[in-house]
Amino acid sequence: MLDLIDVLLKPSSIFGLGVLVLAGFVAGVIFWGGFNTALEITNTEKFCTGCHEMKDNVFAELKTTVHFSNRSGVRASCPDCHVPHNWTDKIARKMQASKEVWGHLFGSIDTREKFTDRRLELALHEWARFKANDSLECRNCHSAQSMDITKQSPRAVEAHQRFLFTGEKTCIDCHKGIAHHLPDMRGVPGWQ
Repeated sequence: MLDLIDVLLKPSSIFGLGVLVLAGFVAGVIFWGGFNTALEITNTEKFCTGCHEMKDNVFAELKTTVHFSNRSGVRASCPDCHVPHNWTDKIARKMQASKEVWGHLFGSIDTREKFTDRRLELALHEWARFKANDSLECRNCHSAQSMDITKQSPRAVEAHQRFLFTGEKTCIDCHKGIAHHLPDMRGVPGWQ
């Protein structure tokens, strides 16, 4: 037993490398576990609505929509629509979201008036993100291949066949304001 303690305290160069590799592996597992735990904690509705800017503005609006309460009981939470499910996309989105934390810390939207004044700018950024990723978050739940267009209105059938199924448009092109109130849309290109 005493020899083992001696070896651990004064390892040879070969054993020392093994200990370093093992220690590095254990440290990596601990770091990875902590990182993923923090990632999952920040990916909850409770976290998203932890600041009053979100709870009192956009979350209050979400509660009045079909994405929050509906006949089927399926409910979308903040991360379902605003954070991609794939790991690499999720990390990229979390890095983008750091600007939102900055805005919270410096009070750029800390009152209803400030939020309303910047609402169009914020919406345009989010719509551009959805457009750029082909409405990835929408498609995590809504699959064009699984759509039963026989249960849709004639107008929806025409729009989906003409634009969505051909790839000419993506979900956000037509479904702005589906989960939150729209900003003042005057001057927004393509908006009637």
